[in-house]
Amino acid sequence: MKTYLTTVVVLLLCIKTLSAQEANAPKFGKGLFNLTGKDNSWSMKIAARVQFLGTSTWDSKDDGISNIKTSMLVRRARLKFSGFVYSPKLQYKIELGLSNKDIGGASVYTNNAPRYILDAVIKWNFHENFVLWVGQTKLPGNRERVVSSANMQLVDRSLLNKRFNIDRDMGVQLRHHFNVSDNFIVKEVFSIAQGEGRNVTTGNLGGFQYTARVELLPFGNFTGKGDYIGGDLKREENLKWAFAASYDLNNNAVKNRSNQGSYMTNDTGFYQTNISTLFVDTMLKYKGFSFMGEYAFRDASDPLAKNSDNSLTGDKVQTGNSLNVMSGYLFKNNWELTGRYTNVTYDQFLHKGAENQYTFGISKYIAGHKLKVQSDVSYLDVVSGTNQLMYRLQVDIHF
Repeated sequence: MKTYLTTVVVLLLCIKTLSAQEANAPKFGKGLFNLTGKDNSWSMKIAARVQFLGTSTWDSKDDGISNIKTSMLVRRARLKFSGFVYSPKLQYKIELGLSNKDIGGASVYTNNAPRYILDAVIKWNFHENFVLWVGQTKLPGNRERVVSSANMQLVDRSLLNKRFNIDRDMGVQLRHHFNVSDNFIVKEVFSIAQGEGRNVTTGNLGGFQYTARVELLPFGNFTGKGDYIGGDLKREENLKWAFAASYDLNNNAVKNRSNQGSYMTNDTGFYQTNISTLFVDTMLKYKGFSFMGEYAFRDASDPLAKNSDNSLTGDKVQTGNSLNVMSGYLFKNNWELTGRYTNVTYDQFLHKGAENQYTFGISKYIAGHKLKVQSDVSYLDVVSGTNQLMYRLQVDIHF
């Protein structure tokens, strides 16, 4: 750990020395350094960001409040490198996570090492509107997951994302877009991935994961890629709307949440089953008002893990469905009020009560998403379970 951090610090100091022209330093929020080769054959933007989070939770029962817990932590701390090599049509992105939350989840399948690498991907615009992505990055799943944690409208993502997202994986993605008319844009993505999440070093244990996504933008592109940024910080003068659907098939998956969750083992090694996940989502923005809605549905060929003699192991695929809706309004003084409702309903064999979470948040954007303070309060209603109150306060700084 110390060696890794020392290497990063030395790298940054060297880059600063080589590019020590303070007059050309980027503005706040545009990266720490923006470097370009003398022959314009490469570029590199280096950025850093950190999130400080405080949380308090209380269990809520008929007889009152109990089990009070508080925590303060560095929720995220990351370094980002991006640019092009050889040609602007060949781009790259590298994102490293340094906080405990970012690097957690080490196991024998990740060589028992901290999972520093979040993104390591190259993007090749090889023909007209076709772009080929190769490497580890987010799969084209639910919209809320693809929205960067740097650009969220509330302190964190919803229960839908926590229970059903397909996150990052290693593979290839083919992306394309075309115009139906002057304003109507259609975007398509097809992905083939390993199917076991990020930073896996043991090779492919099951089958492959296939994901397809189609997006419709009938009123044209959002300003500043706002269809994947929380809140209407650009205050769209004209109505902007996006509608999309994704379908993911993880063939012979060995984890209980497709490429996420825990490995399912049996007496012969790993239990494998086909897991499919469907996402439908929408985003709408107009003059400070924003709305996002998502629906997720997950199913499996045989969700109950079995041994070779057909006896149950106890492992189960987390199947069910979820609805998440969120709306907010950004005032002219850059204060925003946001409300969110999320429902999660599990299949009966999981013996879990349905979850309903109600969240109200307030945000102050000092320099857009690059410097902001966010706070929210949530009430989690668990059918046949313990309800919970949660308060969070977060500060974001993104250079």
